[in-house]
Amino acid sequence: MKYKSNKLQSISWILLPVIAVCAVLWLFTAISNLESGKDMEGKKQLEDAIKRAALSCYASEGSYPSSINYLKEHYGIQIDESKYVVYYDVQAQNLMPEITVIELGG
Repeated sequence: MKYKSNKLQSISWILLPVIAVCAVLWLFTAISNLESGKDMEGKKQLEDAIKRAALSCYASEGSYPSSINYLKEHYGIQIDESKYVVYYDVQAQNLMPEITVIELGG
């Protein structure tokens, strides 16, 4: 009986660090996933804000803005250019511009 108890104790001393390492790895993965989700949400919010500003411009001025700079100057759009690149492609004054926000790696 004493032999089984010692063997069980030695197994538990081996399993305890393994379980602790697994828990720490799981925690880091969870935090990484939260950061990734936050970054994706920021990108989506920026894209939505630019689209809303372009629509607002169209509604009040009768045409879509010719550049992203116009939206920055007149509609308060702020872009963290160290984090995002915005492609703003105008086809015609009466067609919604194609707006693409790309997150810079880093």
